[in-house]
Amino acid sequence: MTKKLYVGNLSYDTTEATLSELFAAVGEVASVNLISDRYSGRSRGFAFVEMAEDGAAQEAIAQLSGKEVDGRAINVAEARPQESRDNRSRGGGERRSQRY
Repeated sequence: MTKKLYVGNLSYDTTEATLSELFAAVGEVASVNLISDRYSGRSRGFAFVEMAEDGAAQEAIAQLSGKEVDGRAINVAEARPQESRDNRSRGGGERRSQRY
């Protein structure tokens, strides 16, 4: 069963190929998804890596968290489940101006 990992504090120069190669040294990589800004196309500084096996995912967390990649010490942790978009705050609080 695959296990998704969150990889943070990435350099803007880090590529999916770099991450794939790095994590492949620990175990089989199922997928790499480098998150980029939808408008500029530039990396947002984090990615998700899916490892093919749970044991390899735990080993990747132990070995790679804090490792320097492209000049930055990366963070590696188990990814949390994605929140439903309906439950996310839209900012600005609940106040809305009312006209009478």
